Amino acid sequence: MQLQLVSPCRVPRVGGAVVVGGIHRIGTLTSTVTVRRRSKAVTTAMRAVVQRVASASVEVEGRIVSEIGPGLLVLVGIHDSDSDADADYICRKVLNMRLFPNENTGKAWDHSVMQKNYQVLLVSQFTLYGFLKGNKPDFHVAMAPQRAKPFYASLVDRFRNAYNSDAIKDGVFGAMMKVK
Repeated sequence: MQLQLVSPCRVPRVGGAVVVGGIHRIGTLTSTVTVRRRSKAVTTAMRAVVQRVASASVEVEGRIVSEIGPGLLVLVGIHDSDSDADADYICRKVLNMRLFPNENTGKAWDHSVMQKNYQVLLVSQFTLYGFLKGNKPDFHVAMAPQRAKPFYASLVDRFRNAYNSDAIKDGVFGAMMKVK
């Protein structure tokens, strides 16, 4: 399980952190299992990239299939060895991370998406498990689509059951999506 929290940033360096592609990495939460294979350490983990948004949408074939107002856009990568426990962890962490300001106290990182009654847009993103073999991308550690589709659907259901089901939206699994 790996959870990466990102926030948009216009400054190339902030407090020693590096900005990549206009995104400032402000924190990473990990709980990983390391397996030794042929003297190489391999980390197996579900990945979620979390982005605070004022609004977000998913478009497929020129049609908006899902959209939210203020809340979180979550790109989810599913590893071949992910389990229900991994899905529970990601759901709990995403919904309870304190990423939003508290207007009453002035604290910048004080409220969760649930406390603010904001929305969550989940997008399946197998490319989070891509790496380059020479110049060619390799996605063999991502869960196969036949297994990943029901697993992703169960993850979306977990989010809906843990929070307001109307506040949880998702893209179209396996489709070429334009995420805004």
